Amino acid sequence: MSRGLLMFLLIIALIFPVIVHGAEGNFVGSAKCGECHEEEYNKFKTYSKKSKSWHSIEIMASDLTSDEIESCYECHTTGHGQAGGFVSIQSTPHLADVGCETCHGPGKAHVEAGGDPSLIKRKPTEADCRKCHNAERVQTFDFRPLINAGAH
Repeated sequence: MSRGLLMFLLIIALIFPVIVHGAEGNFVGSAKCGECHEEEYNKFKTYSKKSKSWHSIEIMASDLTSDEIESCYECHTTGHGQAGGFVSIQSTPHLADVGCETCHGPGKAHVEAGGDPSLIKRKPTEADCRKCHNAERVQTFDFRPLINAGAH
């Protein structure tokens, strides 16, 4: 493969996520939430295992195929597969962990409206949690979810 073609493919690989998901998406990242919800954000960052979930992917990555790693993103990152959600650690590092918007929904409209509470999910339901905290994953990973495990 020529050096020019290789450079072209590298550039396309780096900008492709922005083309597909848009430079501006619906997700703002937990740090943005922390600007107004400082106490909740600090508790979340300090006590919740979710706030460090990218680390789980890093630990397992060497033992997984790229398809398996991609499947981890659904539950271990914020907004993967949704407009403006996690794409890669290089292009969307602020969404690399499970964050506020994983449970409360995309925050862009909420932030842009000055914190309008009607534009964010204030109380996630059990069904929201079961997207990731389900019997299949519990059995596969011997995982035991804790109710309100340091979220806030």
